[in-house]
Amino acid sequence: RQGRRSGMDFDTKADIEAPLAWVFKQATDFAAFERQAMRRGADVQRVDRLDHPGPGSAWDVQFRFRGRDRLVNVRLTRFDPPHGYDVDMDSANLHGTMQVELVALSRVRTRLAVRLALDAHSLQARILLQSLRLARGQIARRFDTRMAAFALDLQNRYARRPGATAGARPGE
Repeated sequence: RQGRRSGMDFDTKADIEAPLAWVFKQATDFAAFERQAMRRGADVQRVDRLDHPGPGSAWDVQFRFRGRDRLVNVRLTRFDPPHGYDVDMDSANLHGTMQVELVALSRVRTRLAVRLALDAHSLQARILLQSLRLARGQIARRFDTRMAAFALDLQNRYARRPGATAGARPGE
């Protein structure tokens, strides 16, 4: 059945000069992600009643794509501090999963790995994914570029945080 799969996967990773716990805290700042999506024109509504992020945290995200309004239900399905989390995304025609994994490479260096998988629920979605496959290289480069920019932003914010000293090595 693997050969008949109608989905697409994207994987990327980036190394960040910051400790694992700090990177996890930044990578789970879902309120910041909500604001970022809204700045890009999406309507984001938190639909759970949890006080803190965890399995069951959920959002409805509405946006315009290819001339049509889309609604995606986003749910946090795994939350494993400080190692990562999983997100499920469902729309009328597509299902997606995103796995975010964090690994400490040293006390002050963390690897961020993200895997995004999309699967079609309908013929319309299979056609959409087929058109995306034709541009797969460009989409993968854009995904890699966005993740690298996110990682660099985290690294820069860590270096600029209060108490950080320029050029100091860890422990100094």
